[in-house]
Amino acid sequence: MERGPVVGAGLGAGAQIRALLGCLVRVLLWVASALLYFGSEQAARLLGSPCLRRLYHAWLAAVVIFGPLLQFHVNPWTIFASHGNFFNIKFVNSAWGWTCTFLGGFVLLVVFLATRRVAVTARHLSRLVVGAAVWRGAGRAFLLIEDLTGSCFEPLPQGLLLHELPDRRSCLAAGHQWRGYTVSSHTFLLTFCCLLMAEEAAVFAKYLAHGLPAGAPLRLVFLLNVLLLGLWNFLLLCTVIYFHQYTHKVVGAAVGTFAWYLTYGSWYHQPWSPGSPGHGLFPRPHSSRKHN
Repeated sequence: MERGPVVGAGLGAGAQIRALLGCLVRVLLWVASALLYFGSEQAARLLGSPCLRRLYHAWLAAVVIFGPLLQFHVNPWTIFASHGNFFNIKFVNSAWGWTCTFLGGFVLLVVFLATRRVAVTARHLSRLVVGAAVWRGAGRAFLLIEDLTGSCFEPLPQGLLLHELPDRRSCLAAGHQWRGYTVSSHTFLLTFCCLLMAEEAAVFAKYLAHGLPAGAPLRLVFLLNVLLLGLWNFLLLCTVIYFHQYTHKVVGAAVGTFAWYLTYGSWYHQPWSPGSPGHGLFPRPHSSRKHN
């Protein structure tokens, strides 16, 4: 006789707890959605500003040119000073793969949602194919430079013994070391990825201004690209502080900037190219004519 009210009270308390949890989940989802909307709007506004993009280019140049001076003011035993640190292995060594994955998803969504045309989407995605070719070609060119300028050495307790072996392959096969002029491929790749991602992400401001569909998935992908761009800037700074010789880093960054200029600054503006970011996505305003 006495258990009925107790059971009813227990069921009522459970229903109240579920209602409170449901309300809490809705509030958290609303806060997350608001933060996603606000963050994507502000990031798009910053990356879409031509003035800030020019300042960003100056920032990258300052990082590469003056960043090595920070090596006298940082802890040389930090985790970022090790070649085997987590970020160097998982991110820097695979920087182009991360960039293609995140940026490819963003370009795919933006272009297809704006045009609904597969051919236009494929054309814009082909910029990443060109970027991959640039990365592969630059890597082979850097190895060729090292081969042409290098010599074979055998490390000894008294120093290095020079050998007359003709190329890297025979030198390494003999168990020796090949030393030549090594352009920093990491500095090249991080610089190229930073410039490329900043150029591609700048389109989102115009995309939002035209009122095109921008749901939570697209905004989330955009913010993930912004976070990856920030990570590349941080890892570029770590690279120029802790690794490689000064001229090797400067040359690598200069080649990366030159590769960006040849593609995004020059070729992509031609009609026989993959097209510049945002090309053909947004309707042009019709000029009004006055009739007398």
